Parts: sequence; structure tokens; C-alpha cells
Amino acid sequence: MEHYTIIVPCYQPDENLLKVIEGLEENGFEDIVVVNDGSAENTLSFFETAKKHDSVTLLTHEVNKGKGRALKTAFSYVLESIPDSLGVICVDADNQHTIKDIKELHKQMQENPGAVYFGCRNFNDPNVPWRSSFGNKVTSFIFTYILRIPISDTQTGLRGIPREYLQYMIDTKGDRYEFETEMLFTIKTKNIPLKETTIETVYIGESNDTSHFHPIRDSWRIYKLILAYAFKRLFSFIKFAMSSFVSFLTDWGVYTTLLLFLSGRMEEKIALAIAVVSGKLLSSILNFFLNRKVVFKSKKGTGSTLVRYYILWACQTACSYGLITLLGFLFGSESVIVKIVLKPIVDVVLFLLSYKIQKNWVFGQKEKNS
Repeated sequence: MEHYTIIVPCYQPDENLLKVIEGLEENGFEDIVVVNDGSAENTLSFFETAKKHDSVTLLTHEVNKGKGRALKTAFSYVLESIPDSLGVICVDADNQHTIKDIKELHKQMQENPGAVYFGCRNFNDPNVPWRSSFGNKVTSFIFTYILRIPISDTQTGLRGIPREYLQYMIDTKGDRYEFETEMLFTIKTKNIPLKETTIETVYIGESNDTSHFHPIRDSWRIYKLILAYAFKRLFSFIKFAMSSFVSFLTDWGVYTTLLLFLSGRMEEKIALAIAVVSGKLLSSILNFFLNRKVVFKSKKGTGSTLVRYYILWACQTACSYGLITLLGFLFGSESVIVKIVLKPIVDVVLFLLSYKIQKNWVFGQKEKNS
């Protein structure tokens, strides 16, 4: 079995912690890090018993710092003290993750070691409490269709993280349950491949009695992060739109001036080509520096971004010329006024495509879909 460290963050444990450890050991997992996150004195006997297992390393927070901080403490320990570990598998201490599912996630990590894996529950299962089913489905919908982070279970505790990504997770904001949400944003922004494996949905009691998740306080922390992330993305798009509008005015002004001046003095197609290319060339210089410095704040070298930008610019220019010519033909008009009116319509379509391409390819890295 390839060496992955099992991480078990734990607060106020019961006998389930020992069941988790025994199940892991019986199935060949020999490196288990348990984190006591400031649990009460009457629960310390469970940690003492756990520590007697040869496979267990016990880390302790003197006071409760939250699940996120417990995970970060364990991640740091793995990086500093377990050099041969290929990564970690995070497992909850309440025995809600079956050994079968843990082994399956471990198997998939071995087969695809470059991806983060989430063990995702099926919330259509009739055994899932209504509160958990509804809340998770809403959150999953927001992540998948609004934030464009496709995930069906945002709060699962069963997660596999390769060693190469642990430092990113340590640097991620959040110390409590919101950390598990912030982790998704890190995966998105760092372009880390994210994959799912379906796991059994296990709940203890009618209301998931062993959970320390506070439905109001912790839900607010999570949705506050979602709103902040959504507004950040929206603000980035608004800046791009303003930059593009300023550049468009420059482009359209040069285009209109040259088209009116050259019309009748040379062949119409040549006049159109000169007007389109000249407008885009001048406006592109302005647009490049606005986008690089203000919109995307790119840290890439000027040379590489400039080459990619002008490859995109050449494609957009050709598309603009071709679409205006095609639409003019379809409308059965060679009128200069028609071509002037068609220009902003064509460029709005190209603008929407350009945003995604510039964000992912020109000034950043291409996002990898799971």
C-alpha cells in the first residue's frame, strides 16, 4: 500500500474515534495522525487509548481552535516530519466514513496522484436528514452553476490531498468549518484538478448527533465566504467591462473615422480592413496595459502575456472583420452606416469570449475541469 497519511481531526471524541483507528489499522493503514482540538478533560481518555496504537501520532491543541486549524496543524506535521508520505486522507472521527470508502478513495489517489479527491455523499438517499439534504443541495448548486466549481458535496470530511498541494491548503484562510469551503476556492484559483468518488451516506441519530456543526453560526461563515467570492469574481468582470468599454470607444472612434474618410476613395473591402485593423491596433495597446495592471494584476512576464494577447487580438480582429462582412452580406447591404451599426454588436459577442480567454490563458493559467 502506497504511503498516505490518515488525518483525523477530533473534538470531544467518544468510542467512535477508537473504532475509526482500529478499522484503519486492520485494513493496512499504518500512519495515522490524530489531532486533539482542545477537547474537554472528560474525553482525554480516548486520546490516551488512541496514542497506545503504534500507527498513531497524537497532536494536541491546548484550546479549541476549529477543524480547519486542526487540519492545518496535521498538514504542517506531515510536510515537516513525514518526508515519505505522498499525501493525506482526511477522515472524520465519528466513524461516518466507512473503511470501504476510505480504501476506494485511497485507490483512486494512487491511480491519479495529481488530483485532489472528495468523497461525496448522495443526498437523494432517503436516510439523509432533510436539513442536511436541502442545505447541501443548495450549496452544491451555487458552487456548480454560479461559482463554476463543480462539486456535489461541499462539506464532506473525506478528502484526499496529494503532498504537493498541502502548503496551498495550509496558506488557505479559515480555521473552523469555513476552511473546508475556502479549500474549494484554493483548488479553483490554483487550478488543482478536483475529482469525486461516491461514498456511503452515514448519519448517527435523527439529527446527526455526533456533529459539532452549528447550523446557524457555521452556515453563516460558509455563505459569507461564498458571497465574498462571488462579489470578487463579479468585480473582476466589471473592471474588465470598463477596460473593454474604454478600449471599445477608442476602437470604434478610429474605425468610424477611417471608414468615413476612406469610403469612396478605395475599394470598400480594403477600406473596411484598414479601419478594423487600425482601430483594434490602437485600442489593443491601451487594453493590454489596463487588463494586465488593473483587471487581472498578472504576475506573468510582459513578453509572454504580450505574445498571447496579440495572438488573441489577431483572432478577434479577423473574426470582427469576417462577421461584419458576413452580416452585411446577409442583410443585403454594403452601406457604411450598416457596418458602423454592426460593429458594436459583433464586438459585444467577442468581448464575452475574450474575458474568459484572457483570464485563463493570456494573464493566468487555464483552469482545469474535474
